[in-house]
Amino acid sequence: MADDELIKLAPKLGLALKARGYTLALAESCTGGMVAQYVTAIAGSSAWFDRGFITYSNQAKMEMLGVTNLSLENFGAVSEQTAIEMALGALKNSCAQIAASITGIAGPDGGTPEKPVGTVCFAWVSNEFAAQAVTKHFNGNRESIRQQAAVTLITGLIDRLKA
Repeated sequence: MADDELIKLAPKLGLALKARGYTLALAESCTGGMVAQYVTAIAGSSAWFDRGFITYSNQAKMEMLGVTNLSLENFGAVSEQTAIEMALGALKNSCAQIAASITGIAGPDGGTPEKPVGTVCFAWVSNEFAAQAVTKHFNGNRESIRQQAAVTLITGLIDRLKA
């Protein structure tokens, strides 16, 4: 189901980016590049997709995106603060005008009572608006959680591009 939705959403994202004259940068953790996969499956996406950062480890988040150790220690890798720093780092380290990030717990392990499996944080930032973040809780298996997260990120991008 989510796979079909991603196949439909990715071209809509491309049209929204082209309408604005924007290119996109992504920073993905728990989705492991899934959003970039659907985006780049579209012929001609190089006109509106600049690059993606797959930063699964905390070290990669710090080195590639400038996420601070302080944020990771105080808020954790799965937090809105980290998602914002990831999106800001993707924007800064790219030629894009808009960036988005995903960091979460896809499971089946890794959850805690405070952050159960299915907890995913998102952030969006552009040259026109300040960073915005949200946390969602998804149900399902690992693949389902990752797909739901990808749908949420793309939908959030489309909504912000049309605003």
